[in-house]
Amino acid sequence: MDISLERPKNWVEFSLGREKVLAAVKPVHCGRIAQLMISPLRFPTVLHREVAELAGDFFSAHASVDTILVVNSCARGRAVAGSDLDLAVLIMPTAARQEVQSLTALWQESMATHPLIHRFRSTGRFTQVHVDVFDGRMVPTVWDDGGGPDSFEVEIGNRLAYAAPLHEAGAYFRQLRSQWLPYYGEDLRASRLAMVREECARDLDAIPFYLNRGLYFQAFDRLYKAFQEFLQALFVARRTYPLAYNKWIREQVTEWLSLPKLYEQLPPILSVRNIQGPELGEKADALRTLLERWICPEPHSHETAQPSAPPNGGPAAPPGNPGVTEGSPSVS
Repeated sequence: MDISLERPKNWVEFSLGREKVLAAVKPVHCGRIAQLMISPLRFPTVLHREVAELAGDFFSAHASVDTILVVNSCARGRAVAGSDLDLAVLIMPTAARQEVQSLTALWQESMATHPLIHRFRSTGRFTQVHVDVFDGRMVPTVWDDGGGPDSFEVEIGNRLAYAAPLHEAGAYFRQLRSQWLPYYGEDLRASRLAMVREECARDLDAIPFYLNRGLYFQAFDRLYKAFQEFLQALFVARRTYPLAYNKWIREQVTEWLSLPKLYEQLPPILSVRNIQGPELGEKADALRTLLERWICPEPHSHETAQPSAPPNGGPAAPPGNPGVTEGSPSVS
């Protein structure tokens, strides 16, 4: 006998590799764009999930906690067995100012000798549990000479755009997403773009000075700093929240920004055979050319193509993907 089961309301089917997964979705309105947040999370090991649930039980017992978030690789489904478990705990803005420190201290004290945490850490040399308690206040900094890059856009991306609630998304978390997604205001964007671009150019200007003094390692340090500032400016110019400026560069530039030709020019910038030769100056010139081509206050329309961010971040969904509305172009 053929029995057809009706799909529950607000559930969708999507593909994960060769698997078909049925998952609950909840619309979260971000300005004029309704995004879908999908659960359940897919942890790389059972132990990752057990530790996440342990943390969830611990922090859920505190009234000041709004939402417990899985962030970075686990949130995006890119974690492997040896990956860290990264969590962010959002507390209410009305909580006492010392609540961040006190909750963090309580967690560290309670978990210092917990057998499950010890077992998790023993699975790999670099496997750790990282928990950041934060109150949702995203404050942009104004750089002085030598001040960049900063983590302002990275924090918004990893804690709001690409984070996955372990359980229910709280009202404050939804409010923050509405405030910061799909991207922050144009006035702030223009001022930060100008600031980052100027600092990148200043660092490139400093490299010949250091080379002439024989300060080759300091020159390389400035080159790497300018490289990260270039990436920061690139994402700000395209109204896209990044993951980081020191990892997942290929994925972010090639897939998220749809700039594979630009990515091909990035690895050679930091590939130096002889740090005491003329190469560092040549690399600085090459990065300056990219800065002048790709980073301007108002990029040309053909350079601002942005992907549709799928739920929980990850690779861009193709246009017309059923069950997923266009989301933030902005989620290790």
